[in-house]
Amino acid sequence: MTAQDVRLLLAAVLGVALAVVLILRGRLHPFFALLCGAFLVGAIAGQDPGETANAIQKGVGDILGGTGLIVALGLSLGVMLQLSGGAASLAGSVLRLTGLAAAPWASLAAAMLVGLPLFFETGLVLLMPVVGAALTALPGVVDRDRMRLRVMLPALAGLSVLHALVPPHPGPLLAISALGANLGRTMIYGLVIAIPTAVISGPLLAILISRGVRITTPPVDAQAVALAKTPPIWASALVVLTPVVLIALGQFQGLLPTASRADWAWISRFSSPVLALLFSNLIALPLLFGRAMTDGRIQETVWAEAVKPAGAILLAIGAGGGLKQVLVSIGLSDLLARVALHSSLSPLVLGWLVAVFVRLATGSATVATITAAGLMTKLVTTTGVSPEWMVLAIGSGSLFFSHVNDPGFWLVRGYLGTSTAGAFRTWSVLETVISIVGLVGVLCGSQLI
Repeated sequence: MTAQDVRLLLAAVLGVALAVVLILRGRLHPFFALLCGAFLVGAIAGQDPGETANAIQKGVGDILGGTGLIVALGLSLGVMLQLSGGAASLAGSVLRLTGLAAAPWASLAAAMLVGLPLFFETGLVLLMPVVGAALTALPGVVDRDRMRLRVMLPALAGLSVLHALVPPHPGPLLAISALGANLGRTMIYGLVIAIPTAVISGPLLAILISRGVRITTPPVDAQAVALAKTPPIWASALVVLTPVVLIALGQFQGLLPTASRADWAWISRFSSPVLALLFSNLIALPLLFGRAMTDGRIQETVWAEAVKPAGAILLAIGAGGGLKQVLVSIGLSDLLARVALHSSLSPLVLGWLVAVFVRLATGSATVATITAAGLMTKLVTTTGVSPEWMVLAIGSGSLFFSHVNDPGFWLVRGYLGTSTAGAFRTWSVLETVISIVGLVGVLCGSQLI
């Protein structure tokens, strides 16, 4: 490794470290902190400030140009499911079908169903109060603290696994775009990895990590009041599944004999995530709100609630894209490609490790995915590793050990009602297990398929 290579690695470490300090100590929004980190990376690497600014602009534009619409449409769909009461009704129905013994498994099933089209934070806010209320209604609970954790942790596992591994969540979609992966195959592979990973890190792991953890503060149980009559279960399920089914159907044409593909070409036109989510939003209005969809108050609330979080999310994602592009522009991706080619380390493990590093440093799974995917582009090209499996390796690494610099850590702690130490023993361990089990699944799957 040359002196210049060491300089590049030092620039990356110090730039990310600055962003972390500004977020944790300076209380700056990640948007500003990541931009400051990006400029420091360029300065230490010897890059002209103008070149760094151009790289940041390109990174922000590339990320938001391909993801902004998806984020906005995903948020509005989640808001409609929340305000109509559809998500709560759907999750509650799944939980009511089981008794106490099967409640953790029902919780996982509800999370993986409701969480398909929703951001992690949205799914968390929607699902946790429902799970808590359902548990309160179940008879025969002896150790209520432990049982609450055994039911809530599987729901968190389901939401987290989907967020990192399965499109149309923004992280996987960003990585798919950056690495040129096939959307349909990534979705199928992601589900194959996600289901056993969620089972292991959810109901099974919860048996172990819930022992001895006490609920020290009143859990957050407030639930939004529906603005309209709660829709039927079938309508909520249809809204949740529509975007996933449409995207998956886009790959149906490729599975047909060559002679028959032209007859089914129309299916692939609906597989674009933007079009699939737009269509899902349009059918959600009448299905979830019925005649009340014409009520100006409902329309105003839906779009206001969707826009509020969109700004912060898009700014953070954009700044993450800017940091990624600066790291690429100084030559870090080429360095990582050379390291992988001259070592016995699997490219998939290297992608996972890069995502783990950025996750631990910044606390953001999405920023970790954006950065790692951008840096692995050259590596995928030079080594010939499957871009689909690289997407999933990076997604798995992006979840590793959530801690105090992750806003989700504090959100989860509030909903679980544990102490900070209890959140480390439950949520942080759960995320780490998901990350490791996901990587093992990716390595095994890449050898078999």
